[in-house]
Amino acid sequence: MEAKQSKTKELLSWVVPIVIAVIVAFVVRQFLLAPVTVKGESMEPTYHDNDRVMILKPGGLDYDDVIVFQSPVEDDHYIKRIVGLPGDTVAVKDDKLYVNGKEVKETYIDKATAQYEKDTDLPYTDDFTIDEVTGETTVPKDSYFVLGDNRPNSSDSRAYGFINKDAVDGKVVFRYWPWK
Repeated sequence: MEAKQSKTKELLSWVVPIVIAVIVAFVVRQFLLAPVTVKGESMEPTYHDNDRVMILKPGGLDYDDVIVFQSPVEDDHYIKRIVGLPGDTVAVKDDKLYVNGKEVKETYIDKATAQYEKDTDLPYTDDFTIDEVTGETTVPKDSYFVLGDNRPNSSDSRAYGFINKDAVDGKVVFRYWPWK
């Protein structure tokens, strides 16, 4: 009888921690963090095709946050950078980003912009204003205006308009593969 109780205790000593670990992993995956694989080259040079990133599920979003969201044009998820928050005006003129009339430095694409313009003699980002693209004068409440870092090869808010906050899966907190 004692041997049977001992085996039951030992089994429970293994099963209980495993069940708890599975529950914790499920809760973290569902509500806090999730792994995502980058598809395509629209965020180069920051993120590349097949990079693996971890996203933090919804929290406060701000300028320059890289987010993953449900595409408004296809059954897929996109990764882009927030450049416009609710109430903002957004424009690009002569390869410079302007938010609310003030120039925003985009150091994350400086090298790519210079190389692209040298190679092609074309602007890295074509001029636009938010109203030309969306018909709206400002980013609506509960929405974001997003751009890919690889502007010549990115389908972003210039093509499909604003991203509703309900479509956002989360913001990228770090890349875990490849290790660099």
